[in-house]
Amino acid sequence: MHEQAMYRDLLRKIEEVSAAERVHRITRIRLWVGALSHLTEDRLREQWPHETRGTVAEGARLEVEVSADPGDPRAQGVVLTSIDVEPVVRESGGTGGGRVDMDGGGASREPCA
Repeated sequence: MHEQAMYRDLLRKIEEVSAAERVHRITRIRLWVGALSHLTEDRLREQWPHETRGTVAEGARLEVEVSADPGDPRAQGVVLTSIDVEPVVRESGGTGGGRVDMDGGGASREPCA
């Protein structure tokens, strides 16, 4: 049950950022997994396609960084660190890809290289 809540929370954050940034498609999602989290990278990779089906995150490449530091304050959690988006609908009407880095629950945009 805890695992399902974690997926729902991650997808809610992704959907919120996508709406705020006027994103059409997400191409990559980066997660950080704490050393004391009960989730493994393999489990995340196995479940992610099922959990994202029908969402803006469907088909996005998943990158997972697993921490080895049990002393990290986030050691029991999973953190959405960034998403890569493409295309972004700009107010000027143009499009372009970019990265949205998560910063303490907020987001900041950086262009993808």
